[in-house]
Formats: sequence, C-alpha cells, structure tokens
Amino acid sequence: MSRPLEVWFEFASTYSHPAVQRIEPLAKQAGVELRWRPFLLGPIFGKQGWNDSPFNIYPQKGAYMWRDMERLCEKYGVAFRKPAKFPRNGILPARCALASESQPWVGQFVRNVYNGNFVEDVDTMDPANVTRWLRQAGCPDPESLLAKVATEEEKQKMRARSDEAAALGIFGAPTFVVGKELFWGNDRLEDALEWAVR
Repeated sequence: MSRPLEVWFEFASTYSHPAVQRIEPLAKQAGVELRWRPFLLGPIFGKQGWNDSPFNIYPQKGAYMWRDMERLCEKYGVAFRKPAKFPRNGILPARCALASESQPWVGQFVRNVYNGNFVEDVDTMDPANVTRWLRQAGCPDPESLLAKVATEEEKQKMRARSDEAAALGIFGAPTFVVGKELFWGNDRLEDALEWAVR
C-alpha cells in the first residue's frame, strides 16, 4: 500500500510550475494520495541571509534557470512565459490554498495560480485574479474564502506552516515529502512517487 506524498510548494517558485502541472496524473497512475502543502520561502531564505531569490542574487544561476525552465516546459508540454516580475508575492493565493488544502478542487486552483504567474504573467496578489482562479477551480464561494484568509487567525496559520517547513528541513520548492524522506526539485518528482509506493 502506498504512502501519501506531501507537495510543498511556493507560488513564486519557478520549478514548482512544471511539477504541479504534471503531478496529479502521475500520482493517480501510481495510486498515491497527494497532500498539498503551501508555504512561504521568504522566511526560510531570510534565515540564510537572503533578501531576494537566489536566482536574482546570483545572475548566472538565474540566467541558467530561465533557460532550463524553457527546456523543461517544452519537454513536458507545459505552457510557460517568463514573468515580467520575479519573484511575485504569492501570499494571498497561498493562504487560500492553505485554507482549502483538503478540498477536492485545490489542485486545480494551485495549477491556475501557477499558470497566472508563469503563463498569463499577471499579478498573483490581485483579488480579482485570485477570485477568478478559485471560481475556475470549483470553489463554491471565493468571496467568503478571501474574507476568511484576511483574518489574523489565517495569517498565523500561514506563518506556522512556514515554520513547519523549516522544521522539516525544507529549503526550497518544490519539495516532496514521503514520511521522513525529502525529495527536492521537479526532477525528483518521479523518485518521490516511486518511494511512496515502496
């Protein structure tokens, strides 16, 4: 019997885009249950002394990453356009995903947000965009959800989730967690699924 696979993702993460776009059919084929785990990388990067994405701090690394993303997305048949702003703030959709992670439509919402950032190239903090992505995913009442995630209680849950990520040893996204095993990066997705069915 397979074990659940936790998908730890951050909406500003480039390599999370191809991973989340292709993970659900692969997990279904393997018989693996997915558990979506949105978190924020900013606090984790801050503890390492970074105030920006390492892809911006190290320009050569960034140039490689953008070209690598083009190759990977072409390989997987995933739409991709380099966003005009990077990294984009994704805390609003992250709070929505956290509040909805047990809902059957959350995976589609996550994909919608990544498409908004890395295909449509639009503001992921615009409530109108988030409302549209929620509605397209099947959320029955996006307006009520947006009101809910604006409360201090939900904001605290997001902070606690990022602390949980750090406690697990997560340092980047996407990270796939099976039991106590961590698999970092889009290129470790298949390895994580294989581990889950062992």
